[in-house]
Amino acid sequence: MTNDITPTSPTDAVSPQHDILDRQTTTCCIVGSGPAGAVLALLLTRQGIPVMLLEAHKDFDRDFRGDTIHPSVMEILAELGLADRLLELRHTKLRQLSIRTDGKTFPIADFSHLKTRYQYITVMPQVKFLEFITEEAKQYPNFQLVLGANVQELIVADGGVRGVRYRGHGGWHEVRAQLTVGADGRHSRLRQLAGFQPIETSPPMDVLWFRLPRRPDEPEGLNGRIGSGHILVTIDRDDSWQIAYVIPKGGYQDLRAAGLEALRKSIVEVVPEFSDRVELLKEWSQVAFLSVESNRLPQWYSSGLLLIGDAAHVMSPVGGVGINYAIQDAVVAANLLSEPLRTGRLQLQDLAKVQRRRELPTRCIQVFQSLIQKQILAKALNPGQKFQVPSLLRLSILRDLLARFIAFGLVPVHVKT
Repeated sequence: MTNDITPTSPTDAVSPQHDILDRQTTTCCIVGSGPAGAVLALLLTRQGIPVMLLEAHKDFDRDFRGDTIHPSVMEILAELGLADRLLELRHTKLRQLSIRTDGKTFPIADFSHLKTRYQYITVMPQVKFLEFITEEAKQYPNFQLVLGANVQELIVADGGVRGVRYRGHGGWHEVRAQLTVGADGRHSRLRQLAGFQPIETSPPMDVLWFRLPRRPDEPEGLNGRIGSGHILVTIDRDDSWQIAYVIPKGGYQDLRAAGLEALRKSIVEVVPEFSDRVELLKEWSQVAFLSVESNRLPQWYSSGLLLIGDAAHVMSPVGGVGINYAIQDAVVAANLLSEPLRTGRLQLQDLAKVQRRRELPTRCIQVFQSLIQKQILAKALNPGQKFQVPSLLRLSILRDLLARFIAFGLVPVHVKT
């Protein structure tokens, strides 16, 4: 079997300007310690497979990342014997997704009827989840985590990827591996180096992220508000609210031109109870801009290389499913690749099986997200149109079906024992 994609990075020969400080060898080198990379590393490590996990940042503590852990992931963690321990960490439980508009609350997804022990979405800072998973992996001697490892090159030899070179800790380092996995997010460096080109779609919205203080007596969890052509989602971060302010695609410059006072006013129009603290937004530096994207790769792999999670398919924020689909990718990859990696017989068709198993669920959720964005969110963002919750979303049977789809996806994924 031949490769359809040829990596574009340097070959096996070390460039003259590179003075390699050390060269290491492992079975699987994973680039990116987000949810997909961390969980894949843990699963492979538990199987006795040597794993090196490279993370460009020096810690996991970064603002404005997804904080939702869906029942699908909680079931996976339960199969690993880790769910109860994870729930000992500070978290909140979201048992419904609802829309609040015109002073009324409309539930659109009810998780309380799911056939699972975890009839809720767990809301937990992603930094805590990643620390939990990597600390668990560190219990195994065949696991190595390297923070501050900025991957710059693929090692390409014998027609395939054979590892990476990264900068950090005083210079260049080289890691040779039977399999290199790109789990380095929506702006994946490995995807770029390998020459993978995603199929792009353009959701009709972008998001501003910022924080405001949270009072102890205010509701926990995640809440959505719609009004006056604006959408705000508030996420409980204990003593603060992490807030997603959804705006029409391309509307950021107009919002900046209108000034912070206009932003503060629009926030209060949707969430009046924030009137006592919105003045704390004093500079645009407090507001992070996220250009919402949605795309997928036609092919997720080449010889010696596999991309998973956002590196293979970027999800929009609708439903908060990105983390969970990334972790499901990791579980499927571990299930299918552990034995070939252990025996040293990994072949291209093994990597192709991972994509085949995950591609249909990925396409289905992206179609669902696009439908919600165009039929509901785009209308909610139209200030000249009074927003009405679609009548279908008021049916209890649809709320239950929607909850199951959001919770587990098209097909539940389980850890192979």
